[in-house]
Amino acid sequence: MPTILLGTSNHNKRAELSELLLPFGISICTLADFDVKPEVVEDGTSFIENARKKAVEYARFFKMPTIADDSGVSVEVLDGAPGIYSSRFAATPTNPNPTSEANNKLLLERLASVPAEQRAAFYTCAAVFAASSGEIICEAEQYCRGRIIFELSGNEGFGYDPLFEIIEYHKTFGSICPAIKKAISHRARAMRKLIPIIIQTKW
Repeated sequence: MPTILLGTSNHNKRAELSELLLPFGISICTLADFDVKPEVVEDGTSFIENARKKAVEYARFFKMPTIADDSGVSVEVLDGAPGIYSSRFAATPTNPNPTSEANNKLLLERLASVPAEQRAAFYTCAAVFAASSGEIICEAEQYCRGRIIFELSGNEGFGYDPLFEIIEYHKTFGSICPAIKKAISHRARAMRKLIPIIIQTKW
């Protein structure tokens, strides 16, 4: 099976996706393995639009089959924010690429007066697989539901994971066993939809 490009430079995403794909004999590389790469503007109005755009543009540029995803957390009491702006929630004109720490701090500030029972949230992952021509072969959008707690908990995961509690486990993605996260996360659920099609389809 040819090597598949993962349309990300995020080493945390690489680790998660690699673990899901390697058991199927799928060799991977990421944007971090290339010196030159296109700047894809994520100007879609939804996770799936952004994922499609990245998958198609990276596949065409590198002439490689590509998996791209777009993901983030949505808080119901904030009308779905940060949503598609999760990675740049705390962005400012002078700091367009905020750290996860800054994003988490702003989210806690926005929810400071909100009680626990009103802090419901869900992670979304939209994942798209495109052939080297840029033709979209398959896509999936999956979710993981929980709530935002009042302070950071745990050092595992990345992004909003230390604030996102899986209610039935009473633990955040930042403190939960990695094997459990692998089974129930939004990204794992989306990839489980794609992998059988990737394996069975001639692309």
